[in-house]
Amino acid sequence: MTQTDPFFRPVSGMDLPRFAGVATFMRLPHVGPDHPRLGEVEIGIVGLPFDGAVSNRPGARHGPRALRDASTMLRAQNGATGVRPFDAVACADLGDVGPNPVDVMDTLGRFEAFYAGIAARGIRPLTAGGDHLCTLPVLRGLVKGKPPLGLIHFDSHTDLYPVYFGGKVLTHGNPFRVAVEEGLLDPARMIQIGIRGTTYDNADIEFAKAHGIRIVRAEELFARGISDVMAEAREIAGEGETYLSYDIDFVDPSVAPGTGTPEWGGPIAREAIEVLRELRGVNIVAADLVEVSPPFDAAGNTAWLGASLMFELLCLMVEAKAAA
Repeated sequence: MTQTDPFFRPVSGMDLPRFAGVATFMRLPHVGPDHPRLGEVEIGIVGLPFDGAVSNRPGARHGPRALRDASTMLRAQNGATGVRPFDAVACADLGDVGPNPVDVMDTLGRFEAFYAGIAARGIRPLTAGGDHLCTLPVLRGLVKGKPPLGLIHFDSHTDLYPVYFGGKVLTHGNPFRVAVEEGLLDPARMIQIGIRGTTYDNADIEFAKAHGIRIVRAEELFARGISDVMAEAREIAGEGETYLSYDIDFVDPSVAPGTGTPEWGGPIAREAIEVLRELRGVNIVAADLVEVSPPFDAAGNTAWLGASLMFELLCLMVEAKAAA
């Protein structure tokens, strides 16, 4: 594929300093829902500024804005893989989907409707959260009436927990449990990597075992090595359409402190990037990077790593689209 339209290319730092201009994801054009060129977008980057489902420390609602700002430092070519995503695919910043900050269910409905709309246009989304519950309405919008997706999930938590507080409360701790129950994800094609830390009980692990979901704890990841575990992830995902969800708390908080529920014992930045580069060839049709919380990110390092990871995700999605 070759994309030559200058409209869909990022503003170069050679033409406008990276600290100048209005911040958009990766300095791409902003193409809103009424933009006349929306139908030409192939991969759209979307912000979901919502953290109304966190169970402890809020702040991820500010994640998309911080990630946009940090992403202005990115350039057009992946130095390690040579991928030039903006030469291959028409990419744009589709803006933020407006949440209802005081109503979780209304927000989920808004998000689902937006993603159903872009799916109908054939746009593949790369999402910046927001807390991890944001992934659920994305999946609902993309999968409605279609076969379930596979999932490669990087996190320190499974997010397979039962509902909280004895009721039917949806939180950032149970989006994937609900997604499996609703038939949005194929549990036989799901792998969760980096799980660690203390737990309330084994309810999430028991759910995974009952449904055939593969969990790779952080201890196993380091004992086996990244290449070996990612080879298993590629095998589990197979050739089918796959969603990739990356919680920034997969990374050790010594590197990425700006998140709501940090857990010690995770990967360093180099390893955080390496796990993605080992997934080249997987049919990734959509992805997200969630749980960046700027209030806990004093130096901005978490947002900068998050933006860099989003570029790696974009490169994977571009290669998958080219191979489709």
